[in-house]
Amino acid sequence: MSTVHRVTLIPGDGIGPEVIAATVRVLEATGVTFDWDVQQVGQPALEALGTPLPDSVPQSVIANRVALKGPVSTPVVKGFRSVNIAMRTASGLFANVRPCRTYRGAPSRYDDVDVVVIRDVTEDIYAGHEAAAGSPGAEALIAAVQEHLGRTIREGSGITIKAISEGASRRLVEFAFRYARENGRTKVTAIHKAAVMKCTDGLFLEVARDVASANPDIEFEDRAVDIACMQLVQRPEQFDVLVMPMQYGDILSDLCAGFIGGSGMIPGANIGTEAVLFEPGHGSAPKMAGLDRANPMATMLSGVMMLRHLGETPAAQSLETAIAEVIAEGRSVTYDLKADRDDPSAVGTSRVAEAVVERMSEDRHLVGA
Repeated sequence: MSTVHRVTLIPGDGIGPEVIAATVRVLEATGVTFDWDVQQVGQPALEALGTPLPDSVPQSVIANRVALKGPVSTPVVKGFRSVNIAMRTASGLFANVRPCRTYRGAPSRYDDVDVVVIRDVTEDIYAGHEAAAGSPGAEALIAAVQEHLGRTIREGSGITIKAISEGASRRLVEFAFRYARENGRTKVTAIHKAAVMKCTDGLFLEVARDVASANPDIEFEDRAVDIACMQLVQRPEQFDVLVMPMQYGDILSDLCAGFIGGSGMIPGANIGTEAVLFEPGHGSAPKMAGLDRANPMATMLSGVMMLRHLGETPAAQSLETAIAEVIAEGRSVTYDLKADRDDPSAVGTSRVAEAVVERMSEDRHLVGA
């Protein structure tokens, strides 16, 4: 009897429901059996339940230990700066993994990019420790900096706090080395700006070097973030696994997405102590919602990652092969994967799913023959 995988399914909003529906279709076509625990976040949850992140969502993610999520925007509502960050925190997720790999047929200036960006999702600038200009909080922070550090911050400044801890840095870098070893990778590069931000990025780099010393089987190097960007553009093949704090990872993963055909091609996974959540690396694009134009490949490739995590390796290989063949053929792809984005032969989200399912069926027939 085949295993039934209970998975939390979070459609999201904007284009989320469309790319999730396409991905569910191709995942079920692999023959793997799923029991979907559907949960709502973002605008749909706000309208139905009065909050963009119901408590049931992280509870479901932790209980099922595996989740597949579509992109979601954060409605303008008091108490939420980012639904995505709040959900990762509530679900105990700490590392975001974004593989950036070229597929033949996807528009790119590069032929053979294969880089993995791993970033922290718990600390750094995006954690939301902020005070608005002119607020009591900002004024108190300005006064504290003057008193304790002897530094002057201009009156009327808005303030965002960047905090990097030894514990979170160590957990992240240890995961990066573990990921490299388990996935046949040979090098980890720590990304930072330690020469300028000595107390935060300097701590991150110090921890990374310490972790590297305990993992001598994996090559280690480090790069300042600005130098890393330049060298990625010049020769992306010199990099393998990149590990870094949250903000740098957000920027560099989008840079790497530009090497492989755009944001519609970059899958992702959020790794936690109790669960793993898979989601595409792009946003919810609300202006495209309901138009059946969004590229579902990033979400489908996130589904491939999920299949591998679940131990469904043959299904994962079958789905990834079908996706690669559809991209290479270039007929049943969305506008962003065409050489000319105005190409009238571009198809919609649902048709891409149909093409991938058809390709899997054809490949099974050929194997059977």
